[in-house]
Amino acid sequence: MAASQDLLTLWLAGDVMTGRGIDQIQAHAVAPVLYESWVHDARDYVRLAERANGPVPAPVAPDYIWGDALAEIERRQPALRIINLETAITTASKPWPRKGIHYRMHPANIGCLTAARIDGCVLANNHVLDWGREGLIQTLHTLQQAGIRTAGAGSHLEAACTPAAWPVGEDARLLVYAWAAPDSGVPSDWAAKPGNAADSVGVALLPAWDEASAQQVAAQVAQQRRAGDLVVVSLHWGGNWGAEVPRLHRRFARRLIDLGAADVVHGHSSHHPRPAEVYRGRLILYGCGDLINDYEGISFENGFDASAVCLYFAQLSRASGALQRLDIVPMQLRRLQLRHADAAARHHLQSLLESGGRESGTGVELQADGSWQLRW
Repeated sequence: MAASQDLLTLWLAGDVMTGRGIDQIQAHAVAPVLYESWVHDARDYVRLAERANGPVPAPVAPDYIWGDALAEIERRQPALRIINLETAITTASKPWPRKGIHYRMHPANIGCLTAARIDGCVLANNHVLDWGREGLIQTLHTLQQAGIRTAGAGSHLEAACTPAAWPVGEDARLLVYAWAAPDSGVPSDWAAKPGNAADSVGVALLPAWDEASAQQVAAQVAQQRRAGDLVVVSLHWGGNWGAEVPRLHRRFARRLIDLGAADVVHGHSSHHPRPAEVYRGRLILYGCGDLINDYEGISFENGFDASAVCLYFAQLSRASGALQRLDIVPMQLRRLQLRHADAAARHHLQSLLESGGRESGTGVELQADGSWQLRW
């Protein structure tokens, strides 16, 4: 274990979806109209949560959705707080055509992100263009005005592939890159393009999780990485359900580490956590799961509980980037707010985190404060 002064603590979160029902309980909601097959009013998601767990106050304070998580975050004092934001922050009224689900939050509700002092939002995912390129442009502007840095989307390809960067020591930075691929549901025409045309706006999209894409990521990182920098590569990959880590993802993540392109691989897309791995001393989070959603009261296939979620706190060596410790805090969404997980949710989460333990060589150990520490 490195000395405490050599440690850099990161809070890495999975999917944060502040649209639909979450937006409707905020002080400034967009119109509730939805274009889904079964639900046409975003307030119905609030009603489902209330039916399951009781009344939801509205309008709520900006910090309401974070509930018990705020104290957990503050106690660990992470140097940086990074989330995958799966919501367009926009008043745009035209949804992306022929797409089943569209998330948006009113820009005036940005306080629900700043309340948790979010430093960076990963935007390479399958919802950030739900309200078109106009919606993405407004999202980028709103986050910039709030002092929140972004990675994985931009006004053109170069911007989408430029990392979010923060100083983390003398002549050292943390760089966060983000890419997505079609297997997570990202339409191919969402890809950012070179130049400054109107249709250049988009996300950093890789065609597949293969050797060519790994080399592309490594080349991009090598262009901007300086001696002493630490690198997080954030990847939106795979489907919504399934505890097993796809072998394609496992090979790709390990390859990024072999190529020296990542100190941490920050994976997300599935609505539930997937196992973590430590490969050559580097952390791979294959799936952080959801963190904020409006799925209360909805039953999902194979018994998955999308209201059971986790906070991840990774301690890295500033000198080498090697993982020193990973703390995982089990949480649960109740009345559209993060609360400490009950026994059933804890059991569900632990089974998911340990489901691939044999191949990943990892498990979790209970700590005195009720959190888990990754064992490897």
